[in-house]
Amino acid sequence: MIGRPLLPLLLSGVVVAPAPAQGLPGYGPINPMAASRSGLEFQPYVVPSPGWQVELSLEYANSIELNILVEDTVYLLDSELLRLGLRVTKDLGPRTFVFARGTMNGSYDGFLDGFVGWYHNLFSIDVPERDVSPTNTFRYELGFPDGSQFTRSKSAGFLGDVRLGLGWRHARHHQTVVSVTLPTSTGPRGYGRGTWSGSVTHTVWGRLAPSLTFEATGGLGHTPSTDDLERYQRTWFGMLTTGARWRFWGRQSLYANLLIHSAYYRDTRLPALDRKDTSLDFGWILETSGGREWRIGMVEDLEPSGPAIDLVLRFGARF
Repeated sequence: MIGRPLLPLLLSGVVVAPAPAQGLPGYGPINPMAASRSGLEFQPYVVPSPGWQVELSLEYANSIELNILVEDTVYLLDSELLRLGLRVTKDLGPRTFVFARGTMNGSYDGFLDGFVGWYHNLFSIDVPERDVSPTNTFRYELGFPDGSQFTRSKSAGFLGDVRLGLGWRHARHHQTVVSVTLPTSTGPRGYGRGTWSGSVTHTVWGRLAPSLTFEATGGLGHTPSTDDLERYQRTWFGMLTTGARWRFWGRQSLYANLLIHSAYYRDTRLPALDRKDTSLDFGWILETSGGREWRIGMVEDLEPSGPAIDLVLRFGARF
């Protein structure tokens, strides 16, 4: 796994500094149709800190996306998706820092369909696609207006594209990050980008009250078109986010972050591919006396006709 050779080095060979409270957790799309296209992700404000900062994350998503326009124009993603992440960050000086992030991913038949159905019934959320899909079965199929059809396979585990970034704090609460992803994915076709991607994001962080902070981000990204979907792929992307973190009791906080990403594809005539991505990331964070953070969160799709995943469970730690 990607974390094994790096983590012992970080923990034994260099100083790992307790991470100061930094606000919101980072997030990027987990839907393979989105993650394999855009390199844009929410980049949280990084507070200056000595030594290395290490962040571990686990995300597990339950997806049912079904668009059928005519018999041969279809998008079906019925799966459960895993993403394990390791990010390391190091300040180069008072204003600049560098970071690297790698992931281990998987796609499966899954086991959460029953729970997700109960969860949706509890809150009277109607998802018709679940009524016509087999329980805990993997399907990832695409059909386009030009007659081309593709079937993607599942995979128990594969490396994702590596991200490298350079950040600059050019004002007290303003930060710009430039990052690139490299085509290091070892997964089946349809999961990695198959090429490089580049992005620039600008983040504003502020304190509205002693226990309330906010972050807002704007970003622009580019990924060259490639592979068998080249005809339908967009190459330029935009992203906006806004969120807040509220310390409500002791060292415990609640957070919420709204993310809007421009469309990943065009002219497919499938709404789940041609429309923007709108997601809400929310959850609970515990900050320990040593400055470490533990978090539990969830991402919900706020625009069911778009490409966002129905439900993503998130767990993370920052050291």
